[in-house]
Amino acid sequence: MADRRNVEESAAQVTAAWERIEKWLHAHAPASAALLRPAASDADIAAAEAAMGVELPPVLAAWYRIHDGVKEDAAADVAGILPRDKTMLPLEVLVDEYRMRTQEWEREAGILPFARTPGDTWSGWYVDARKGEPSYGNLGEWAVDLGDDPYPASSHGWPLADWLSELATALEEGRCLRKPDGTDEKYDWPVLTVRGGLTWVDPRDPRVFPEGGILLDGPRQGQ
Repeated sequence: MADRRNVEESAAQVTAAWERIEKWLHAHAPASAALLRPAASDADIAAAEAAMGVELPPVLAAWYRIHDGVKEDAAADVAGILPRDKTMLPLEVLVDEYRMRTQEWEREAGILPFARTPGDTWSGWYVDARKGEPSYGNLGEWAVDLGDDPYPASSHGWPLADWLSELATALEEGRCLRKPDGTDEKYDWPVLTVRGGLTWVDPRDPRVFPEGGILLDGPRQGQ
């Protein structure tokens, strides 16, 4: 009963966090908000799980029940809603990415690559779907040349619900993410683009800073 209650609480936390994020996007990054796809149905989720042979952790399934990822035919400066300039993949794309990982790259089963930069298959975010592992349901980073690592490093990964809650708070407060140990992810900062989008960049590097972009340095009016 306790485990079921924890699962339900985490799923509810995902829903509440994403409602805050989406409200912020509609107020301050409408071009990004417009790219959110409709919710995935239970049938959509079941079909994706059957195709992969892996069940989505309840927290990830709860997120897909809000939006089935983001439209992919958009530039990164609008679609890169998630930290590291990543975008949440539609379920059908997640299935394709997972098959490529496990069949062509021969990577371990159960690591679900749910986000990457639009048009780039080089690196991204994953959620661990290996039941029984201490990192189950937690966030990690994948890269073609570096493998799969929990995020933050030297941990079991960031629980997805907690990560989304911190993401919501960071946007509302106009700052970078604050890791579970209290340190700032200061090289990955939210920026508003001239096209009305949200992206995340390293503010130290002018090569990646969008022209005319606004680095968030505090709460925006009309939260």
